[in-house]
Amino acid sequence: MASGPTVLMRLVASAYSIAQKAGVIVRRVIAEGDLGIVEKTCATDLQTRADRLVQMSICSSLVRKFPKLTIIGEEDLPPEDVDQELIEDGQWEEILKKPCPAQYLAIKEEDLVVWVDPLDGTKEYTEGLLDNVTVLIGIAYKGKAIAGIINQPYYNYQNDEKQTLRELSEEAEAGPDAVLGRTIWAVLGLGAFGFQLKEAPAGKHIVTTTRSHGSQLVMDCVQAMEPDAVLRVGGAGNKIIQLIEGKASAYVFASPGCKKWDTCAPEVVLHAVGALSLQAS
Repeated sequence: MASGPTVLMRLVASAYSIAQKAGVIVRRVIAEGDLGIVEKTCATDLQTRADRLVQMSICSSLVRKFPKLTIIGEEDLPPEDVDQELIEDGQWEEILKKPCPAQYLAIKEEDLVVWVDPLDGTKEYTEGLLDNVTVLIGIAYKGKAIAGIINQPYYNYQNDEKQTLRELSEEAEAGPDAVLGRTIWAVLGLGAFGFQLKEAPAGKHIVTTTRSHGSQLVMDCVQAMEPDAVLRVGGAGNKIIQLIEGKASAYVFASPGCKKWDTCAPEVVLHAVGALSLQAS
């Protein structure tokens, strides 16, 4: 008698659907016109209403289906009742059809840790640089990143700084030529899905790095690589997408600023396509 999908594949399938709902929440907050911005530690370390709602949505949705998981979110939020409309119960069926890598067949729910960055690129979100924003759900086993989901709420969106955030969001939602948003996912030993892998331009060494958290060390590291061009964009997830889609050939951020909720999901995608991974504190 054939057994059903493993814990890992069920978790990834659920996280995929949850990440898609998160993208809807991110767009809705801007469309409603109230970002609810607060400073956490400094003027460049911000939290918005979208950060809060998305983390509540992801964590609450996951714990309902997988109560033995360890879930760690970036935002320090007080316990409170979560509105039912934030809960996502679905699973992405295409993932459930994929085979689980043999090394993960026996994994138990309580063996897994989920790292959640509800809005990677918050500062860019508040500035209207919406194509920099991602939602990150990373899954780790014995301290190693093994599966990850990256949602781009504003994929297929082109920024126009002359318009207001609300106008941009509403225009993108109504655009007839492209579906707004996408979700990339990966499992080590299985592969990465949801995008087209491309190589950086031949003969060109393009480095992507931070646009808002720079330091002399970061600058020195970038310069030491003698790049042909430097691409400064927001969000760790967004920078990894620059790599896998051939817009950059290296990501440099020589700083302890990145945390595991920033790097867990992107690291899996990088490994799955054969690239070197990030290291986080």
